Amino acid sequence: MPALGCCVESAVSPPLGYSFLSTPEIFSFGVPPSTNAVPLTTHWSPELSSDLYRVDGWGAPYFTVNSSGDISVRPHGTDTLPHQEIDLLKVVKKASDPINSGGLGLQLPLVVRFPDVLKNRLESLQSAFDYAVQSEGYEAHYQGVYPVKCNQDRFIVEDIVKFGSGFRFGLEAGSKPELLLAMSSLCKGSSEGLLVCNGFKDAEYISLALVARKLQLNTVIVLEQEEELDLVIDISRKMAVRPVIGLRAKLRTKHSGHFGSTSGEKGKFGLTTTQILRVVRKLEESGMLDCLQLLHFHIGSQIPSTALLADGVGEAAQVYSELVRLGAGMKFIDIGGGLGIDYDGTKSSDSDVSVGYGLQDYASTVVQAVRFVCDRKNVKHPVICSESGRAIVSHHSVLIFEAVSSTTTRSQELSSVGLQSFVEKLNDDARADYRNLSAAAIRGEYDTCMLYADQLKQRCVEQFKDGNSDIEQLAAVDAVCDFVSKAIGASDPVRTYHVNLSVFTSIPDFWAIDQLFPIVPIHKLDERPSARGILSDLTCDSDGKIDKFIGGESSLPLHELGSGNGAPYYLGMFLGGAYEEALGGLHNLFGGPSVLRVSQSDSPHSFAVTYAVPGPSCADVLRAMQHEPEIMFETLKHRAEEFMHKEEEEEDDKEVAFASLASSLNQSFHNMPYLAPHSSCCFSAAANSGGYYYCNDENIVGVGAECAIGEEEFWPYCVA
Repeated sequence: MPALGCCVESAVSPPLGYSFLSTPEIFSFGVPPSTNAVPLTTHWSPELSSDLYRVDGWGAPYFTVNSSGDISVRPHGTDTLPHQEIDLLKVVKKASDPINSGGLGLQLPLVVRFPDVLKNRLESLQSAFDYAVQSEGYEAHYQGVYPVKCNQDRFIVEDIVKFGSGFRFGLEAGSKPELLLAMSSLCKGSSEGLLVCNGFKDAEYISLALVARKLQLNTVIVLEQEEELDLVIDISRKMAVRPVIGLRAKLRTKHSGHFGSTSGEKGKFGLTTTQILRVVRKLEESGMLDCLQLLHFHIGSQIPSTALLADGVGEAAQVYSELVRLGAGMKFIDIGGGLGIDYDGTKSSDSDVSVGYGLQDYASTVVQAVRFVCDRKNVKHPVICSESGRAIVSHHSVLIFEAVSSTTTRSQELSSVGLQSFVEKLNDDARADYRNLSAAAIRGEYDTCMLYADQLKQRCVEQFKDGNSDIEQLAAVDAVCDFVSKAIGASDPVRTYHVNLSVFTSIPDFWAIDQLFPIVPIHKLDERPSARGILSDLTCDSDGKIDKFIGGESSLPLHELGSGNGAPYYLGMFLGGAYEEALGGLHNLFGGPSVLRVSQSDSPHSFAVTYAVPGPSCADVLRAMQHEPEIMFETLKHRAEEFMHKEEEEEDDKEVAFASLASSLNQSFHNMPYLAPHSSCCFSAAANSGGYYYCNDENIVGVGAECAIGEEEFWPYCVA
């Protein structure tokens, strides 16, 4: 390490025998390679990016990297033709470009939904079970239900009912508002589609479920607690409705992952075998044993392997057969959720973010397990039902957000004069550390160098805290230590990329349970990423960051941000269509993202926007916390008027200034809380007050009645 030794020694007084250097010398030997380094190659290609970000693993068959280096969506899965692929960057540009440039003027972050992908997921799940039923000689059929808790968005639920009506797809509800939602939606669905009523129930919930039964909806009230049975019996008699009853069993089968906590004998929901027998006895005494028609169970979300699945389904089939033996009018076995998503593309059964099977493996395992037990017990094959919400909706939704800046730990570069000045201001102990650092550098002792560099830095910090050093001296020691770290290859190359996003609002599962999602730049994938970074959100919270990524990585390969040219850098979070929107909160009063609904079409860019809505405005999120934005605006407006009149200006100028200020305040209430685009003034960006664009065909045909207010419009009673 002679260069480093010469550099640091050069600042020490002449008796050490080194002349000053005009500029710090650069290390001549190689830096130890980082284990996180992006593969070095003279040529970069979209294929290399696809491998780097594992797109073909977690993304198949819906996402790929195209020849332009952008992420493409394959809306029909494996059946997508080349001309039907949708370039995600073009979708984002359509959404975010100003209206006067042909865009929609939506602000990011942005959720893009692809109903064609949703339709393909439903059809693929149904096809997998249809094939398993046929190949196994199973004598009943499969019909799924969608648990609306996964994503209660109106258009998602309506799409599932519409797309699934041809194969009797139904809905599952776990609360009274979800039940109302499901009842309304299923009025337009298949008459055979199940309405499964799960969750804890009171008299009102049960009455509502029985009303659904009266409305000729195929409603099943699933008992989660033994006490619910008395309510069902009593209320059904009063309403003169013959109920269809199911019960949820606590199986012994349990998986050990994070999502297995709701399964097993001590799970949150369900009845023990003793409770099941008491329910059967009470129904028999009430003359209602024929009403018991469905057995429900849930092993846990993200079931990792088909071996565990077969074990759980086999146990449940035994319980089902026993209920038949006891005289219940059994028809359905509801295997619950658990069909997992391969978030990291590894197809591993040893991870909470992957599964070791595909749709067909899952369906075949279920059908085989039920058939095997029922045939042994000489029991008629039941209709198989599943509640595979995560597997249905995860793929169809993509969260897009922008990296707006990045930081590094780069320190100032010291000249020989600056270095000399730094050394002269050191106290005796710090100067001794500096000399020892110099000696270790000359000997090439890397670990010793770092030891003395850290010690030197700590002494300088203490000097500063004691008031015996200035801030320039503190910056100088940072520069020296940074130079040493880089010279011996010990510096941290990871940057912090600041993103226009709230983790708590848009990716709450990452913060709450360390759930990992694929995060990838949606463009520039024909270029080699030159940096690694973690993502820091806009919130004033140290947990508002993403520093864990698929593949066990603690940073993400990223590209340099545009230097001064204003070119945006877009990232996408994939496979987040389940739970994230429903779980997101309002930390720091950052509301939800804008939403875009995109269908495949024969247009030049292969897509059409069928629905677009700006994210919640500042007024919306304030109102959600019981504030009254209109009154807040009036308060500020009167305050402005009061102080404007005290200014020593012409009366006409005061009126103009007041009107301008009032307009700006009004606009602020109606803008989204997130950072405005670089090209927009904070007081003149397009307003978002819950307005929406909607169409029934392939092009947006109008603007909703609640569309965003104009720049000079105010709430009705607010007059500037």
